[in-house]
Amino acid sequence: MFKMFKKKEKSIYAVATGQLIELANVSDAMFSQKMMGDGFAVIPTDGNVSSPIDGKVMSVFPTKHAITLETNDGLECLIHMGVDTVELNGEPFTIHVQEGDNVSSETILATIDLDKLKSASKHTDIIVVFPNYAEKIKLMTMNTLKQVVSTDQIGKLILK
Repeated sequence: MFKMFKKKEKSIYAVATGQLIELANVSDAMFSQKMMGDGFAVIPTDGNVSSPIDGKVMSVFPTKHAITLETNDGLECLIHMGVDTVELNGEPFTIHVQEGDNVSSETILATIDLDKLKSASKHTDIIVVFPNYAEKIKLMTMNTLKQVVSTDQIGKLILK
């Protein structure tokens, strides 16, 4: 008799069109030192922010600068738009999803007015971290340091 195993491999997609960078190169120490979990970032060339994983929207922060997602097997994903952008009170962000929505790599989660971020002297990095990385992920492979187009598959996660 064969046992059925749930799929242990997840694809990771580019969250935006732009330069894919390692998390260590993000200008916010909370993220670059992986205090919020491991992940990656994209320095965007346009303002569209798409989902890096297939899952469900768990929350949209009141200041619209961050969205949390979760896969059906409990992997958490935080998308943080810009650096030190909470103080902008949502001004440069338009959110296109709401809590409970199912999303895929083709779902546009938000649009950022990059000019407003830059005029407020904020970094535009879109940071993606997996807060429960240590307990859920065995291995993350990623093609970093390259130009990407939103929805490109950029890596894989092997779950525990």
